Amino acid sequence: MVGLGLVATLLILVLNETRPELAFQGAIAAGILLILLVISYLAEVVQTVTEVALEAGLNIVYLQTLLRIIAIAYLAEFGSQVCRDAGQGSIASKIELAAKVIILVMAVPIILEVMQTILSLIPAN
Repeated sequence: MVGLGLVATLLILVLNETRPELAFQGAIAAGILLILLVISYLAEVVQTVTEVALEAGLNIVYLQTLLRIIAIAYLAEFGSQVCRDAGQGSIASKIELAAKVIILVMAVPIILEVMQTILSLIPAN
């Protein structure tokens, strides 16, 4: 993957001199290809974590929510970096802000569950 990234970078630098529009498209294509190469590793991690959570008797809904939050964070990072590469820093910032808001909204049930657990551990007066 590092080799692919370095080769793509060199090609993009060469293309940037003559055909900047192709260089940008090449950068996006290289990024997507790298993500596709990593997905199989991520699938293994998700499967392993899910199996351990099921064996431990954990509520799978919270694990699914956590995994979705992680996916949103990675996708937002990729999208914002593509925007920055295109010289659109303000749009990149908006993508990051939107992702943070979505992550916060998705985390509310987990936060509430943690708060309820903590409150149940505190003895009532």
